[in-house]
Amino acid sequence: MITIRGLSNQYLEIDVGQRTWNVFTIDRQTCMEYLGGKGVGLKLLYDRFSKLEHAEPLGKDNMLCFSMGAFLGTGATCSACFEATAKSPLTGILAGSSCKGPFGEACKTAGWDGFLITGVSPVPVILRIDEEGVSFQEAKELWGLDTEETRRKLDLTPRDGEAVIGPAGENLVRYANIRSGKQNFGRGGLGAVMGSKRIKAIVARGKSHSISPVLPELFERTHRRSLAFTKRNSFSKAYRAYGTNADTAYAKSAGFAAVYNFQDRLHPDLDAITGEAMEQRYRSFHSGCRYCTILCGHAGIFPDGRKRQLPEYETVGMFGSNIGNFNTDAIVSWNEQMDRYGMDAVSAGGSIAWAMEAKQRGIRDSVLEFGKFDAVSAVLKDIAYMRDEGAELAKGTRWLSTVYGGTSFACHVKGLEMAAYDPRAAWGHGLAYAVANRGGCHLSSYMIGPEAIFGFLDPYSTRSKANWTVFFENLFAAADSLQTCLFSVFPVILEPAAVRLTPKKVLSLMMTRAPNLAQKVMDWSILSDYYRSITGYPVSQKVLLEAGERMLVLERYMNTRMGIDSNMDTLPKRFTEEGETMHKRKSVVPIQEMVKQYYQLRGYDQQGIPAEETLRRLGIVGE
Repeated sequence: MITIRGLSNQYLEIDVGQRTWNVFTIDRQTCMEYLGGKGVGLKLLYDRFSKLEHAEPLGKDNMLCFSMGAFLGTGATCSACFEATAKSPLTGILAGSSCKGPFGEACKTAGWDGFLITGVSPVPVILRIDEEGVSFQEAKELWGLDTEETRRKLDLTPRDGEAVIGPAGENLVRYANIRSGKQNFGRGGLGAVMGSKRIKAIVARGKSHSISPVLPELFERTHRRSLAFTKRNSFSKAYRAYGTNADTAYAKSAGFAAVYNFQDRLHPDLDAITGEAMEQRYRSFHSGCRYCTILCGHAGIFPDGRKRQLPEYETVGMFGSNIGNFNTDAIVSWNEQMDRYGMDAVSAGGSIAWAMEAKQRGIRDSVLEFGKFDAVSAVLKDIAYMRDEGAELAKGTRWLSTVYGGTSFACHVKGLEMAAYDPRAAWGHGLAYAVANRGGCHLSSYMIGPEAIFGFLDPYSTRSKANWTVFFENLFAAADSLQTCLFSVFPVILEPAAVRLTPKKVLSLMMTRAPNLAQKVMDWSILSDYYRSITGYPVSQKVLLEAGERMLVLERYMNTRMGIDSNMDTLPKRFTEEGETMHKRKSVVPIQEMVKQYYQLRGYDQQGIPAEETLRRLGIVGE
């Protein structure tokens, strides 16, 4: 076995149309400036942007980049993550998505830190990657199979990791997933990009290489500290006990639940779909990702005796209260169905909820109705196979509302459907939705955490929200490039003594009135120490945060060249004009005020385009 000290910096460029491949390397400076993972993926696409800028998302010129990050294969905390990036068929701009399945580690331990796919195969194909490079195998017999059937047919060994698509990807559903093991690249339709290239599966055969930190003693010290922080953190404990569906209880108490296509933000039956209720009903147990220390992945035993994976909060919200359903058996069944078809639950749920409200308002007929669910399973299948009503729902809520009307209740930003967090309960989270590079992303800075879950910031105030959105965007972009699970970031910054021992009222006051000072007090050195110990590169906390900023601005810059401007940095009227809900607090999100503050902090002009000075400062363009 070959030992890699730190990063291999070896990447593959694969042309599936010509069935050729070559090897290229990433230099040390690029690694320090972009870290790896999502950051390097963005840089690789930017270096080829003259071709990508005007590419059709489902055309031959789009590129699909997989990037592995520095943490993968080291055993660092929550280090199963890897990234895929492409131009999205749902939004028409860049979409990056993270996954924690076995494919990433297999690719990394085959000696490759990532690869870039171009072209279109004339027939369905399997890409096989190993330490020697790439081989191409026809996959006609796999085309048409769902993700589970495909995985079985691949005859995977313990050395193999797979990335596969189901019927949704083959049929170019705009929010189709790529699946690896029990996990998915969940947002933006990357499965459709893979399907458009006629790639049914990519299989990496790993374990020919091992990954060894350059500074093992620093790695072990950092790892022990990380484990201790994760173990005692209250957020981690809640997710460990109930999975990410612990958020349903938070949603009830803070009033951010998605109800009837976000017409409301509370419902008296929310208790029926909480993580606690599902834990009791299914006697849930941990079924998480490799190297996970939070253990938010859960499975359970169902009334029919079968073990099933329990869905994430976002799926529970979008297929629970957001369509008026409080039957958890149905939610789990639909989640399993979508995994097999290979489609994103957030966008599917958002499209279905929009169709239900459109019927309620009489602007579009549908077999779907709030409170009636007999048709949901059949509609999900129709979406995957692009037939009947499903052929329209497969195009997403932006397309639907453009054709039929109803834009005010089409709950998306830039074409990407919003997850089940109502921003009227957390104005900073509304800002995060509005300015997120890939569209309505709840994970770009997860402001729902400091506002509505931890209670550090007044959720119904604009004060300091732009500042904290910028900070968490930078930090999360860096974490997405290392790569580590974003859920591990909160223990990293909340458990060091300077924060943990500060009284909550004092910390809250500091975060609200002196955000820059509060950020200087915070300590995310676990992330920079991990990176430094693995690679040997001298990356400090400050350098790591600046790398996150560089990635955010680069992605924004590429998106503005593909048509994004300030008109798209907003929220649907549902959240800016409709304040009356069951919650006692009437609330609309004052989005324009916060966006202007955000632009100033980011160094963007009034149209939301990064200023030349900002691009030069970050080294994105030359002097």
